[in-house]
Order: sequence, then structure tokens, then C-alpha cells
Amino acid sequence: MSSLLQNAHRIVVKVGSALVTNDGRGLDESAIERWAGQIAELRRMGREVILVSSGAVAEGVLRLGWEKRPQRVYEKQAAAAVGQMGLVQAYETHFRAYGIRTALVLLTHANLVDREQYLNARMTLNELLRLGIVPVINENDTVVTSEIKVGDNDTLGALVTNLVEADCLVILTDQKGLYTADPRKDPSADFVSSAEAGRPELEAMAGGAASSISTGGMITKILAAKRAARSGANTIIASGREENVLVRLAEGEAVGTHLYAASSKLHARKQWLADHLRMVGTVTIDAGAVSALRNGKSLLPVGVVGVEGDFVRGDVVGCVTEDGVEVARGLVNYSSDEARRLCRAHTEEIEERIGHLDRPELIHHDNMVLR
Repeated sequence: MSSLLQNAHRIVVKVGSALVTNDGRGLDESAIERWAGQIAELRRMGREVILVSSGAVAEGVLRLGWEKRPQRVYEKQAAAAVGQMGLVQAYETHFRAYGIRTALVLLTHANLVDREQYLNARMTLNELLRLGIVPVINENDTVVTSEIKVGDNDTLGALVTNLVEADCLVILTDQKGLYTADPRKDPSADFVSSAEAGRPELEAMAGGAASSISTGGMITKILAAKRAARSGANTIIASGREENVLVRLAEGEAVGTHLYAASSKLHARKQWLADHLRMVGTVTIDAGAVSALRNGKSLLPVGVVGVEGDFVRGDVVGCVTEDGVEVARGLVNYSSDEARRLCRAHTEEIEERIGHLDRPELIHHDNMVLR
């Protein structure tokens, strides 16, 4: 079996608290330096990488001199605020040694369920990757409340994977991967090298509590893989203490547990568009645009002759012929007001007409399903 990372272009790497803080003894600078070096090598191989890092609360607890992780929300938030300073500084320092710039992105669950915030976060991360920057993502523990909290960074890693449509989520932990039972209690437990993400039996295998350092456990990693698979992304759970683990995975070595998505990334997205989104408006397109869509092209404003309905960026709109026949539907890049002003506009005219150019397409082919 070859690694699921071998052919992945866009990768989300999540590292756990136990790894980042050396099991609670303080930031493991040597480990962070090794990950920075491996990610630098992945980038040299042409891969895009987003890093989701735990460790802010654990590092804050250490810096504040507390004996154990606090339970009160405001104490956790204080620890996160203190610990985030050291965490960011460590990543910035070690990535800079490889000539790589980093950017801190703090998210909450609210950022990922509100459509406008979701799209803004998506565009920001895509732009950072385009600029050659490695985004370092954490939950915004300093201000988040229980009602809007993602809860753990395994889940956050999966949500980010869905957000940026990554090919693979790599969860680095202090364990080798998934076993059929807890190997610390059952020496006959078998290692699971490969399985389909989302299989019910995996959750039974992954039962068990988290450590005093982390907030998750193997069960959160299995559920994260299930979530990532909904957008067609594969997941690898591997030990962050394995020598050169990210590079070995990228070169094809099957280290850790590989959980593959049942459907491809593009198929999963198309199915989601077809089955779960309600159309809130339509754009009427000319014969040339109809032909372009049916030949796998995106919808450009120049092919639009009319707009109906009231919608915002990210809503689902239908594409209809001048005879009123729906030929496609998808996620629109501009509001209805902007779309009306962009009718028949060439790409070079977009900024002149509405004051900005977010995307040249009104609806990108990847965000569209033909009817």
C-alpha cells in the first residue's frame, strides 16, 4: 500500500498538544524545528501546506506556573492568550530559518457556519497559499464561548480541510495510529493500517479518553477523518515522533493509519451541491455560455444577460437559458446587485463596474453542477 499523501497537492497538517509541548514540559523547539524542515521539503516538492496547531493552552498553563490544565473557561482563555505568544513565536522563528513566511489565523465555529465569514476565511487562506505563506491555524480560545467552540483541533483540522478543499488531512499525534483496541490494555490489539473513513466499527475501536495535555483522543481523530471525507479528503493518523514522517508520507511510504474517502473530492462536492443547497436566484445566460458550461467551463459575466432574485456571495443560483431552461446551478461569487451590473462584462471591466475584482468567474466550474 502506498501513502495517501503521495499524490496530494493541498495538505492540512494538525499537530497535537502532547507533541507541541513535549507532554506538557514546555514547547518542544526541536520538534517544531523538525516539522518546519519537513514542511519546507514538502513545499519544495510542490505541495501546499496549512498547519493546525494545538498547544496554546498547555503552553500557557506552563508559563503561568499552574500545576494542571484549568477547568474554568476564563482560566483556559487566559492560558490560551499567554501561551499563544510563545507558540506563534516558535513557529515564526523556525519557519523563517527555511525562508518561509507564516501567518496566524484564529478561527471559531461561528466563522465556519456563517456563510459570509466562511467565504472570507476561505479566500484569505487561498490567498495566503498563493503568496507562498504557511498559515498556522488555531481555535480562538481567548474569546470563544462554549456555544461557538469547535471543541478540539482534530475537528478544526477537518473543518479547515473542508474549507480549503484540501486533498489530505494529516493528524500527527503521540500514537502510532489506530488499533482495534487500546494496545495499552489489550496486547492482542491489531494495528489498523488502512480503512474507509466513516466506517462505524472504527469509532468502536477508537474509544478512550484523552490525555491530561490534549482535549481529544483517538475518537476525535476518527470523527475528524469522517468529516474530512465528506469533501472527498483522505486522512492519515501518524506519530509526530516518527523520523521525517511528513516527507516519508509524501514520498509514498505508508506510515500510520490511512483512512480513505469513499468518493473523490470533486464528486463529493458536486453531490453536496446537487443534494443539499436551495437555489435562491437565477442568472439568464446566452447560447455561448450554455455551450461553455456543457464543455466544462466556468460561467463568466460576459455570458450573462439577466439576473433574477436577491442573493449574496456564496448563495446557490441557477443558470437558465433565454428560454427559461435550467442548465446548471452553483455557488455565485458576487451578489445579485453586483451580478446585475456585471451583465455582459468582460473580465477586465469587472473592477471598473463594481469597484473590486474578487474572481473573474461569476460561478466557477468546480462550484457548479450541471442539471
